[in-house]
Amino acid sequence: MPIALDNLRVGRKYLFVNQGEVRYLEIMARLSGDNFKVKDLETLEYYTMEELLRWGKGKDYELEEIR
Repeated sequence: MPIALDNLRVGRKYLFVNQGEVRYLEIMARLSGDNFKVKDLETLEYYTMEELLRWGKGKDYELEEIR
């Protein structure tokens, strides 16, 4: 079962799967409500959670903490 967005913590790393995309993310800052600034650990690009969830949550949606 995926973690709820309001349970994400700054500085922790997560596996994010949605719409066939798999990303390893680190939470950099909480912007507002359920929106976070995140860093893609593979490409080192920065996104917001709103950008990653813009097209909705797919059947494969998963969000879990990694070490």
